[in-house]
Amino acid sequence: MAKVTTIIDIGSNSMRMVVLEKSSRFSFNLINETKSRVKISEGCYENGGNLQEAPMQRAFNSLQSFLNISKALKSRKIICVATSALRDAPNAKVFTNKVKNELGLNIRVIDGPKEAYYGGVAALNLIHGEEFVTVDIGGGSTEFAFIKNGQIVDCISLDVGTVRLNELYFSKNDYAGARNFILEKLDEVKNCGHDIPQTVVGIGGSIRTLSKIIMNKNEYPLDILHGFSYSVDLNSYVFDKIINAKNNNALKHIGIKKDRYDTIKEGAFIFKTILDELNTKTVITSGVGVREGVYLADILRNSNCKFPQNFNVSVRSLLDRFEICPRQSAYLGNNAKQIFDVLKPIHNLDDKYKTLLVIASKLHSIGTTLNFYKSNDNTADFILNGLNYDFQHSSRVTVAHIIKFSKKRLPKEAELEKYSTLLPNLETMHWLSFMISLNLTINQDMSSPKVTYKLKNSKLRIAFEKSIYVVESDIKKLETPEGIKVKVVL
Repeated sequence: MAKVTTIIDIGSNSMRMVVLEKSSRFSFNLINETKSRVKISEGCYENGGNLQEAPMQRAFNSLQSFLNISKALKSRKIICVATSALRDAPNAKVFTNKVKNELGLNIRVIDGPKEAYYGGVAALNLIHGEEFVTVDIGGGSTEFAFIKNGQIVDCISLDVGTVRLNELYFSKNDYAGARNFILEKLDEVKNCGHDIPQTVVGIGGSIRTLSKIIMNKNEYPLDILHGFSYSVDLNSYVFDKIINAKNNNALKHIGIKKDRYDTIKEGAFIFKTILDELNTKTVITSGVGVREGVYLADILRNSNCKFPQNFNVSVRSLLDRFEICPRQSAYLGNNAKQIFDVLKPIHNLDDKYKTLLVIASKLHSIGTTLNFYKSNDNTADFILNGLNYDFQHSSRVTVAHIIKFSKKRLPKEAELEKYSTLLPNLETMHWLSFMISLNLTINQDMSSPKVTYKLKNSKLRIAFEKSIYVVESDIKKLETPEGIKVKVVL
């Protein structure tokens, strides 16, 4: 795989491009994302599926601009895939041949199950979870990938999409016909032979728009869509308000942006029908989809399209790009484990917090790359947006706040209030803050000292192989949680 790779996805409604840069074997980061609402399928479902001239020209012009961006970013590999509109169109070769002859770009038209598979690969690797079903609503089709025990077990594609539904039913105000159409298609999913997971990972622009509205209605503290989850029962009223909106002004009042007026009612109608029929309890929003799936299938082709166990692409990417010294990061990660384990009889925290403490310890210094002063605050702010993939929002916020309150006094409740719904309780945050502060203090002179820990009668005794004055004096200044005392012994 080239260092910089461009992936273009030509959908029925929108054409999207991502440009991704590798930083190590499996690690990458996004350097460009561009979208164009070309509506290439506009008018085709009422004309035997044939692509119309004006939409094809819009798509061609947008591809020219996409290729200009790709070239400017020194992309050495371009993969372009097309989905429902082109695979359904009898005259698809008119468009693909024009693009190949005039732009030198080969378009790979993928079938429905392959489209579902790519969405599944993206969600499997970049969403935190082991069992769920992906639902990817596009303009011409909706794809499902069943994930069980961390594996893709089935992929299904239905000819149900927002543009298709609009042209066949919504434009005629035939809501009953639209519902029957969806239900008939859904029989294939309901009778696929798999237990239907109660968690849906939602992919696609319509689903992201719905999630954004739900976030705003609930005054959600973190402005990040990828990984946002919500209860279907508690938020179904949002779907109803959109579906029943009388005009665009009503949609605007709900919070829908202008570029979604033409498809959001259909998207909400399709998604609500699916969620109701599958008895879904929870939706997790995905900011990734076919494009990222195509990329991952390429770089992970020798690994069964799955990252190695315990590999986190977000952590690795940040370390690749911003860590000051790999040896220091490794030492702090190992020392964090020792501190957590020796203190476990007192703090009694779940081992998931050990993982977060290790990550925070490894990443704490990346803010120094941005600005030495207030580096903890820099890192915390950066982490909130930088841990893009494979992190629950609660984990992302917790890591940021562990770092924010490292080498400081213990946090106060008021300082955690903004993100209180995503953070553990104050006592847990006190322990995590103390443990990372102790970890960083022990390695304050960056000598990676050999140290042993012994816990006896709620007293942590720390012994160094040789005396380090600055470390010993600063350990005495650390604020500790209730029930623990720290002493350096010779």
